[in-house]
Amino acid sequence: MNRRTVLIGTSAIGIAAFAGGALVLTRNRQAEADTLAAAAPAVETDMLVRGHAPSFGPEDAPVTLVEFFDPSCEACRAFHPVVQDIREQFPDQVRVVMRYAVFHEGSDEAVRILETARMQDMFKPVLDALLERQPEWAVHGAPRMDLAWQIAAAAGLDMEKAQTARLSPDIVGILNQDAADIAAIGVRQTPTFFLNGRQMRDISMDSLLADVRSAVEAS
Repeated sequence: MNRRTVLIGTSAIGIAAFAGGALVLTRNRQAEADTLAAAAPAVETDMLVRGHAPSFGPEDAPVTLVEFFDPSCEACRAFHPVVQDIREQFPDQVRVVMRYAVFHEGSDEAVRILETARMQDMFKPVLDALLERQPEWAVHGAPRMDLAWQIAAAAGLDMEKAQTARLSPDIVGILNQDAADIAAIGVRQTPTFFLNGRQMRDISMDSLLADVRSAVEAS
């Protein structure tokens, strides 16, 4: 056996070991997700999915992902592309429901912007614009909500209609209901995700996508 044969044999063993390790990691991740899902208590669907909540995907989708998010939250901004990716990868299998958790100063006004945008069928472009430029307006201790409104207007929001509707009873009711559900469920930080009724814990951007994919494959 010459040196070249030994090197080829060693490389083959290394590749096989890497592939085997990847398979073990995948299986371990699935087993971990299954264990966490079984351990986490399910939350009543009515408290997670309200009729007023913005959602994407079919109502009868086999997998439901609920995100409690704060428009001013930096981590929510970081997770936003992953949630978008989930919607794009599983348009028929996953329903994404968004609930408001206004933990930061100025976030209630940001919700009013989003809800007036939803009245004009502009929710997604305005949400994307607000999150993209979040560092400019969501200044801790001194949020620039006037700038947030300007950003929404640049995204296509009709400001005259929005200003008329911003204090409507419907929007006040949404803020109050989401606040009540947050208190009842015990949501304390954003983003907080629930996958098919069970709270996801210790998540990362990679694990969120992986766990949703696993739920779709198991459905």
